[in-house]
Order: sequence, then C-alpha cells, then structure tokens
Amino acid sequence: GASTPTAKMASLDRGGLQTTLTDAQLAELKDTATKLCAPGKGFLASDESAGPWLRAGHVEAAKIADTAENRAAYRSMLYTTQGLSEYISGVILHQETLYQQDAKGNEMVDLITKNGMLAGLKVDKGYDKAGLLGTATGPLGHPETWCKGLDDLDKRCADAYAKGARFAKWRNVLQIDPANGLPSDLAITECVNSLARYAAVCQRNGLAPIVEPEIVPNGTHDVGVCSAVTEKVLTAQFAALRLHNVYLEGAVLKPNMVKNGIKGPEAPTEAIAALTVTALKRTVPPAMPGIFFLSGEAPLNQDNEETATINLNAMNKLGPLPWHLSFSYGKALQKTCIVTWMGKEENVPAAQATLLARCKANSEATKGTYVPGSCKGLGSKGNIDQAGGAY
Repeated sequence: GASTPTAKMASLDRGGLQTTLTDAQLAELKDTATKLCAPGKGFLASDESAGPWLRAGHVEAAKIADTAENRAAYRSMLYTTQGLSEYISGVILHQETLYQQDAKGNEMVDLITKNGMLAGLKVDKGYDKAGLLGTATGPLGHPETWCKGLDDLDKRCADAYAKGARFAKWRNVLQIDPANGLPSDLAITECVNSLARYAAVCQRNGLAPIVEPEIVPNGTHDVGVCSAVTEKVLTAQFAALRLHNVYLEGAVLKPNMVKNGIKGPEAPTEAIAALTVTALKRTVPPAMPGIFFLSGEAPLNQDNEETATINLNAMNKLGPLPWHLSFSYGKALQKTCIVTWMGKEENVPAAQATLLARCKANSEATKGTYVPGSCKGLGSKGNIDQAGGAY
C-alpha cells in the first residue's frame, strides 16, 4: 500500500510533474535509467540499419557481405563477449536484431540480458532528404529534416517492452551552416518537439528514452559556432521535455560533443572538453541521471576510436559533474573489432578482445583515468568515408 517506503518515495519523486504515470511506472523508469547510468558504464550502439562494417568507415571492413546472417553472426559475437557488462550497461538494437536469433537459435535479446546488460531499441524511422518545406540545403547536401516513426510508436514500444527491451533511442539530425542560418528555428522546434513526444510515448510504455538531438559535425564552422548552437538546441530540448511532461529521472540524453566542423579549423581536445561541459552545465538539469555522447563522424586523418575516448576522458577530468558523463559509441567501439573479425569464425576471440579493450578504455574515460595511447587500435590507417544516410 501507500504506506511502504518505496511508494512514499515514488510519490515524492513525482514532484510538480503533471503526469498520468503511476508511482510504480515512475519507479521502474528511474530504476532502468539508474542501471543504464551505472558508474564506469556506457552504451554499445549496435543499431546500424545496414551492416555495421559499412558504417565503420574502413576500407577492409566495407568488403564484408551485408547479409542478415552476417549481421547476426557479428552482433551475437559482440553481445556474448565475456566481461562486457563490466563496461557496457545497455545495447541499442535495430528492429531486425530485437526480433532476430543467432545461428544457434538463441534470441539476441537473451544473449544481451544473460550477459548482464539491458537491451534497447532504436525506434525512429529515419528521414526523407526532401526535408522541411522552405528550409535551406545544409552541408549534408539536403534541406533540414524531420524523422518519421511517431505514428505507430505506441505499439512498437509496447511490443519492444514485451520482447524484453527496457529503453529506446530516437535520433533527430540538425545541420550547421551559419551563412544560411542553419539550424533554423523551425528545424530546432521540429527536432526537440518530436523527441519530447517520442520520450513521453516511451515512458508510457515502460521504456526509458534516450533523447538524441544530434547536431552533425559536417561543415566548415569553428568550435565556437557549434558551442552556441548546442547551447541553443539543448535549452529548447529541455523546455520541450517539460512541455511534454517527460520524467527526467527516467530518461537520458545522447548529444553531440561541441566540436569544430569536419572541414573547419581544428579545436584542441581541451577546448572541446571545456566547451562541451559548459554547454551541458548550462542546459541539462541534474535531475537527468546521465549523458552519453555519440562519437559522430570524424575527419579521415583522425583515429575516431582513440579521439572519442580522449575527448570523454578530458571532460571527466573537469569533474565533479552533476550527471554520469559517458559514451554511446557505435563505430568508435567497433572499428578495430570489425576489421579483426572480417566475417571469420576463427577471428572471434581476437575480435572480442579488441572490443573489450576499447570498452575498458572508455570506461576509464568516464572516470578521467584513461592514458592516451594505452588502447591500441587501427589508428587512422584505412579510413574511408562511412556509408551515409539517415542510419
């Protein structure tokens, strides 16, 4: 009854939030978000729509045949890596993988949960490059966009929960081009409102939402421009979450780091770290338990795995911070792993070892204790442009 300590706590947790969710629902969401934000842990982003090797941006990786069997073989190898849950709290899945089995008939979700991690689902359906009417074309080569997927989101969230997923992810994309006024106020409003609606629908269905308003690094702008845009977008994002009655304690944020444009003047690590932390301190309430960076696209001459780890490490050296500041990396965890695996069963132990090593490096970075260069990867050798598109 209402006299139990947990029920009392939950009704206090509600605060001034106007929500129809029950105390038990709020408590479950908070519990999930707290597990996702466990010290030293981050997300393995494993929700690429095509084979992860096409997103990895590496000349060797791109040679692997992109079949459902190969995707299942590769991903089941990732999820069964022994000790992975020491560094990874949640694995973000594509729709295919949530309902897929490995070659031995095991449900992919079970592989994840039995290995001590939570499973989550990417639920946005990407965007059409036709974009928003009347918006300028940005550095991605198309106008500003909006993401599909809200129509049947309620049912897909309910189904995902029934299948064993406990969190979800939705990524919206904004472009920077100061000369053309990008991102426009229209695109920002559209981005943050659809993310807030998605977050509310997730919470109604028991899934803790990852809110991802990604400002892509394509362009020639300097780090100061990204800094201003990121602060503006995140301010709008949290206003929208409030408007949609989203329970912050049961959600997490997946933002871009504040970086220069890929073709802009290169900012040093210290500037990236300081400007990112400043933007977050100004915009993200400490009620939200965790922030998990996307690694984002990097220049071809850069080792994106090592750079992503070093940037995160530099930020956590600026602590103490009001939230768990961690990683939600896809290619920045998987590039060396994929090229070590190359679709061959005999390479599985070596590939798992490289995945574990990079996850451990990022775990150290969440504590600000990573020693740059101590985790050996491919470096920038063999980098090619990643397969593009709306994921």
